[in-house]
Amino acid sequence: SIVEKIDEEEDDDVWSKMEAEARNDVADEPILSSYYYNSILSRESLESALANHLSSKLSCSILSSTILFELFITLLSEDAEITKAVKEDLRAVRERDPACISYVHCFLNFKGFLACQAHRMAHKLWTQGRTILALLIQNRVSEVFAVDIHPGAKIGSGILLDHATGVVIGETAVIGDNVSILHNVTLGGTGKESGDRHPKIGDGVLIGAGTCVLGNVKIGDGAKIGAGSVVLRAVPPRTTAVGNPARLIGGKENPIKLDKIPSFTMDHTSHIHEWSDYVI
Repeated sequence: SIVEKIDEEEDDDVWSKMEAEARNDVADEPILSSYYYNSILSRESLESALANHLSSKLSCSILSSTILFELFITLLSEDAEITKAVKEDLRAVRERDPACISYVHCFLNFKGFLACQAHRMAHKLWTQGRTILALLIQNRVSEVFAVDIHPGAKIGSGILLDHATGVVIGETAVIGDNVSILHNVTLGGTGKESGDRHPKIGDGVLIGAGTCVLGNVKIGDGAKIGAGSVVLRAVPPRTTAVGNPARLIGGKENPIKLDKIPSFTMDHTSHIHEWSDYVI
């Protein structure tokens, strides 16, 4: 169909833009030519570049980069949805993070992006019943990127893990599409439950830095959680929760509704006058 053709062209455009950006970077910094050639310019596809880059980052004495490359490239070839999600994540970072200067900059240097893609590999292994290998990759991602995502967690596409240091996501957590999460966020359990015990994050949600969402609670589509909050109960769609314990801006009975998707605007301080008299 016409829509599918447009989608394919947009997907191809991401990789072609990365190649062009890599050539420009090499022209600006010739000292990086070997690195860029091995990472991007000698690669025939985004899949090959990603498998190579992740295997280089995550290899260790018990898992060589060669073994990891073959594992990752096989997983990518088996599941086109992973590559589609990778491209959506690249677009998300490029569009939402003002510190991101290019697609290739994100691909090579942003550990939140890389941790998310490594999780996609681990999750695929988890669904195949290869739990031991999936957990080992989780451990390596935690050691290398300081991001701890259980391979059982389900994560959508268009994800921004901004800065990402200290992000912890539990086994039964579910994250929707187009979600933005800042550093030191925990999507955890309450510590006393088993089974389905972790948060369910809707589409378009923004979760501020240092936030803890604990238990099997639903964060509705388009909701915003203020930095440093502790969320123990469900948050309705398109509302803002902030504080410890978190409370809805405008009150439980008539909370203020957001008119824009917060994960896109990345606005962390809207309606601050409604709940705080903070001044400097």
